[in-house]
Amino acid sequence: MLGPLVNPAQPLYQSVGVFSLKLARLYQFIHEQSNKKYSIIHTIDGYDEVSLTGPVKLISNMQEHLVEPSYFGLHKYNQLDIVGGDTIADAAEIFMKVLDNEGTTAQNDVVLANAGLAIQCFDQNKDITDCVEEARISLESGKAKKCFVRLLNIN
Repeated sequence: MLGPLVNPAQPLYQSVGVFSLKLARLYQFIHEQSNKKYSIIHTIDGYDEVSLTGPVKLISNMQEHLVEPSYFGLHKYNQLDIVGGDTIADAAEIFMKVLDNEGTTAQNDVVLANAGLAIQCFDQNKDITDCVEEARISLESGKAKKCFVRLLNIN
């Protein structure tokens, strides 16, 4: 829970997901004391990210609101549609399939919604649906995977 708060890089922009609304409030209080642009994400059914399974509480330095999956221009999914596997290896395989643009529609959409919020955290004047579309272009063009591979190769 403390990792994002004690990040030695001290990023000026930070998008973080939390598993409880109580923790979201604590993060909000701490982030309000900083000079960061931030986005705190909590899906009401307990996910620490946008899951597209129900309402999402979004708290940023600009606003706070409760949104439905349609806010992102995406569909609502059942929790079974986004199961991440039983092991770390399963989750990694799903992650790589998404980066290869071979994930299920639900898996891809969840990634797009979360990436869209990260983009909007950086450029808060952009509409969220434009940010989701920017993420879609990055995923479908292979740019997202190239960035991931480049990150893995940093020494």
